[in-house]
Amino acid sequence: MKIINFADQPTVVNKYMAELREVQYQKNRALFRRNLERIGEVMAYEISRTLDYTVKDIQTPLGVAPTSLYTDRIVLGTIFRAGLPFHQGFLNVFDEADNAFVSAYRFYKDKECHEVGIHIDYLTTPDLTGRTLVIADPMLATGGSMELGLKAFETKGIPAKVHLCCAIASQQGVDYLSAAFKDTDYTLWCGAIDPSLNEHMYIVPGLGDAGDLAYGEKL
Repeated sequence: MKIINFADQPTVVNKYMAELREVQYQKNRALFRRNLERIGEVMAYEISRTLDYTVKDIQTPLGVAPTSLYTDRIVLGTIFRAGLPFHQGFLNVFDEADNAFVSAYRFYKDKECHEVGIHIDYLTTPDLTGRTLVIADPMLATGGSMELGLKAFETKGIPAKVHLCCAIASQQGVDYLSAAFKDTDYTLWCGAIDPSLNEHMYIVPGLGDAGDLAYGEKL
C-alpha cells in the first residue's frame, strides 16, 4: 500500500489542517465543515492525476478541441457521520461519480473506555466490480473503521482501484492498514499523520471528535 502524507509537502492543505485543529476556529462549525470539504477537494484533484485517460474530441462553437478525459468509473464511499463534509469535497470534483455510504461507529467494550470495537449497521452502494473506489473518512485512529468499511463495500463487488482518504491519521492506524493491505496497490491519502493515540483511542494531538465538531455533540 502506498502512503501519501500531505504534511510532508508544501501545500495549502497544511493551512486547512491548521484551522481544523485550532480550538478557536473549531467554534465555527461551518468553517470546520468547509475545511474538511476543501481538503477533500485537494485530495480529489491529486487522485485525478492517478486515473486512466483517453483523448476525446470536444465540439466547440468554433472547432474541435482534443481533450484528455478520465475513463475510471468512480464511486465515492463515505463512513457516517463525520465523513459527510469530507465526502462533499470529493463530490465537488468528481461530480458525476456514484456514491456509497456505510455506518461504522466506535463503541467501548469496557467501562474504562480503553478497548474499542467497531459496529456496522447500514450499507448502500452500487456494484463496485471493476470500479475506482474512493473512501472518505476524516479520522483514521486505529484503522478499524476504515478496514471494516472497505470490507462492507467489497461485499457488493471488488473494485479495480482503491483510495483510502483521511484528514488526520495516527501512526498506529497507518501501520495497521499497511499490514492489513500489504499485498495491495491501494493508496492511503493523509492530510497529516500524528504520532499516537491516547488511552481512549483518540488521535494525539489530533483535533478532537470530528463528528461532534461538524454537527454537534451526541448522547
